[in-house]
Order: sequence, then structure tokens, then C-alpha cells
Amino acid sequence: MNENIAFIGAGNMARSLIGGLVADGWNPSALWAADPSEDQRALVGRHWPDIHVTDVNAEAIAHCEVLVLAVKPQVMAEVARAMAPQVQARKPLVVSIAAGVRSEDIERWLGGDLAVVRCMPNTPALVGSGATGLAANTRVDARQRDLAESLLRAVGMTVWLEDEAQLDAVTALSGSGPAYCFLFIEALEDAGTALGLPRETARLLALQTAFGAAKLALESDEDAATLRARVTSRGGTTERALAVLEAGELRELMQRALTAARDRSHELADQLGRD
Repeated sequence: MNENIAFIGAGNMARSLIGGLVADGWNPSALWAADPSEDQRALVGRHWPDIHVTDVNAEAIAHCEVLVLAVKPQVMAEVARAMAPQVQARKPLVVSIAAGVRSEDIERWLGGDLAVVRCMPNTPALVGSGATGLAANTRVDARQRDLAESLLRAVGMTVWLEDEAQLDAVTALSGSGPAYCFLFIEALEDAGTALGLPRETARLLALQTAFGAAKLALESDEDAATLRARVTSRGGTTERALAVLEAGELRELMQRALTAARDRSHELADQLGRD
């Protein structure tokens, strides 16, 4: 696929998508990046000199079959309304990576009657290891679904959701999830240091342990519970440590954390959609 793609916003996530597409063999001359910031445009041009850059959204839209909205959620309504005439004239597939902005609101701000895919990527996409949930409105056809999936798969794995409301749960699990993992790594490092390890040693061991466990789980056919049981010898050190975590109601705490994040995602979408 080498359809023309226009990115509105050229920040970190947009650049990670551009880099993934180019690495996958997408023709750079089929890509446009529009951003009011000269610095952001310069970063794109420095890394990919064949990509078209502009500070005029309408110029990028005029050439695209796919329009990627990569602006901050707080300015989405303003930006979308301003470019609605050009979008209506072109009728591209609209792909939004803006957190918390519902597709029905995006479509309304852009003038209606548009194929919209709303995506929830996470920050590991910046290093090509993202996890993205996607939800399409009823106007998205099979070919457009493939296009959207190809775009986000360039920076990691993708999962389709039949109900856009489930993106609030995706936000809670994988969107916010890297922060939970960083907190756990931070706690491991602090605990190892408290047990007498040098800080840098504890840091390296915590990072590699988290990476290795995730890699092992990804490459295994077994579920996490089975993998956990395999490294938990009866009467051993791991069993005793896990007993402390279970006594502290780690599972219930995680359930409460994700529920709070999901509810906040829903609240933010309501607030953003009032514009």
C-alpha cells in the first residue's frame, strides 16, 4: 500500500508512525506532514527529506487518501472545524490517534459523512513496540480497515474492537499501562537498593527482568498464570514473595486502578465532546 497519507500534527507519535511506515517500505513521497511549528517540521525534514512538509493543513489534505489526526485532544475541535471544507471535498479515511476524542465528535466537527477510525496507541510505539486498539465507524470499508491497520501496525501490534466504548478500557489497560509498568520497575529497583544492592545494579536487574518476563510471555503459548506457576517452587523464595503481594490484594488494587482510569477516560471524552 502506498496511498497518500497526510499527518495533521508532526509531534512524537506522528513521527514514530512516519518512521514505521518508511521502514516498512512506504514511499516517503506519498507522505505529508503539516504542523504550525517550524521546529517540528524541521525534525521531519531532517529525518525524511523526501516527505512533504507544510504549515498549511489544507495543502496536505488536498493530496491525501488517508488523514491522520495527531493533534492534542484539547485543540481537536478547533483544528477539525477549520479544515472541514477541505476534508469534505476530499472525503479521506480519517484516522485519529488523539486520546479521548470520540469518532462521532470528530466526524461532526469535520462536517459529517466520513469514514473514521479511532485509535488508542501507547508510548512504546515510539520505539516500535506499541499496542494499539482500533475502532471503526460504520462508514469504514474493508480496504480502509486494512489501511488503518497497516498504519498502526508499523509501530507495534494492533487489536480491533467492535464497540468504540471499549477504547476506554484499552486506555486504562495499555494506554496508561506503561506507567504502571514503570512504577513496578521503580518499586523493584527501590526494594533491591534497600536490600543492599548498588542503585545502578538494582536498576539494570529490574529493567532486564521486566523486559525478559514480557519477552518470555510474548513468545510462549502459555498464559501468564502458567508461566508464574512454573517459576514458583513450593516452599521457595518466589512463593513467599508472591504470598506478600497477594496478601496486599494486588489484584484488587489493579482492578480498582484500571476502573478509575477507564472512568476518567469516559469523563474526558464527555468534556471534549461538548465543544
